Amino acid sequence: MKSFKADYVYPVCADPIKNGIVTVDDFGKIIAVIDPATLPEPYNAPVEQLSGIICPGFVNAHCHLELSHLKEKVKERTGLVNFIIDIQKTRGADAAEVLDAAYKADSDMYENGIIAVGDISNTNSTIGIKTASKLYYHSFIETFGFLPGRATEVFENALHLLNEFKPLPSSITPHAPYSVSKELFKLISKYSDTGHNLLSMHNQECEDENKFYRYKLGSFNDLYAHFGMDITFFKPQARNSLQSILPLLSSKQEILLVHNTCTNLKDIYFVKRFDRKIHFCFCPNANLHIEGILPKIELFIGQGYNITLGTDSLASNSKLCILSEMRTIQAKFPAISTQQLIQWGTLNGANFLGIDDERGSIEIGKTPGLNLISGLDGLKITPETKVKKLI
Repeated sequence: MKSFKADYVYPVCADPIKNGIVTVDDFGKIIAVIDPATLPEPYNAPVEQLSGIICPGFVNAHCHLELSHLKEKVKERTGLVNFIIDIQKTRGADAAEVLDAAYKADSDMYENGIIAVGDISNTNSTIGIKTASKLYYHSFIETFGFLPGRATEVFENALHLLNEFKPLPSSITPHAPYSVSKELFKLISKYSDTGHNLLSMHNQECEDENKFYRYKLGSFNDLYAHFGMDITFFKPQARNSLQSILPLLSSKQEILLVHNTCTNLKDIYFVKRFDRKIHFCFCPNANLHIEGILPKIELFIGQGYNITLGTDSLASNSKLCILSEMRTIQAKFPAISTQQLIQWGTLNGANFLGIDDERGSIEIGKTPGLNLISGLDGLKITPETKVKKLI
């Protein structure tokens, strides 16, 4: 057994413990969580003294492991449409290069204190990595198909890929409102209503997504033209993209809406009117890389939704590190506490992935992993703040 003592222990499921002590067995299972202030006499057992905050391992709720080879290959702040075009131009690479980059990214996430990942998959390239990884992965098999006539073909291809991933945790999911037809949404919803099928969808990453759905205007018309797609079938919906497609999503599955860069208060209130199990995920560093703006995160706080954090891919980020995402959020929104950010980056992500019985909080019997966050200014995250994986 090992015991660790730090300035604070953040169990997440309970209040922070000043000078808290955590004891784990050789398999990383939590044996004890101790508040020395409640002990009748001083704690004298062997303990490793640390400076900073001990918290559970991080959960990266949104990642694209198979795009890791695109690090530093996609231009910054060109807007979502140009980003998508650049991805399509550059994502093709030698299989060995793709695998090497993905293996390194998997290892880096482990070293950055991440213990579980919600990962978007368009190919079978990462199956071997995920099978051998120390991390827990849920793979979201992503569907693209905005043309109604291709819905059945696209869905059947996704089913085939899903079967390749089994028995690894996996599910079929829509990519985004602008890339999935109503017919394809309905096929995914019908499938989702028959069993367990977590959903994770990119949502409102730029204002032109809303503009396209409202008025059929903006840069998405250029995107479809670039790919030679005839979209005369699509009629303006007179409402934002999220409001347009929400009724098409299953009411029986947990749904993660990712990015939410241009989601507004009306959208949030609209979601509340529907019987949907909605979670939100923020990937701020990717938002800055692609659009140069951040979501209005303060609008989501106190609305009763489960908020999670993700890194997106190395095509849109310099590193796959949840602490880095927390740093960016707190710099822009200083009223959001480190304690709250830790909950978003641990238990909330575990809750969405359905693994909170084992991970996400420091509780006796769980194996959540332990991170040490050091270099804080009081309890504030600074440019010098670092994370070290303890177990």
